[in-house]
Amino acid sequence: MDVVKEIIQNSAIGPLSNLSKGLVLSLFSFIVGLLLMMLGLLLKHGSQISIQFGY
Repeated sequence: MDVVKEIIQNSAIGPLSNLSKGLVLSLFSFIVGLLLMMLGLLLKHGSQISIQFGY
């Protein structure tokens, strides 16, 4: 936990208030969770999707 606090203090969100840090970290967590969910759906249903490249 000390490593995470040090990384946050030395990053761009270090000087922000605790509320702003919480909002930024929750937005980041939401985006990462959404990407993991999309990857899971792609791995589960990827064989049924036909992808065409072209113009």
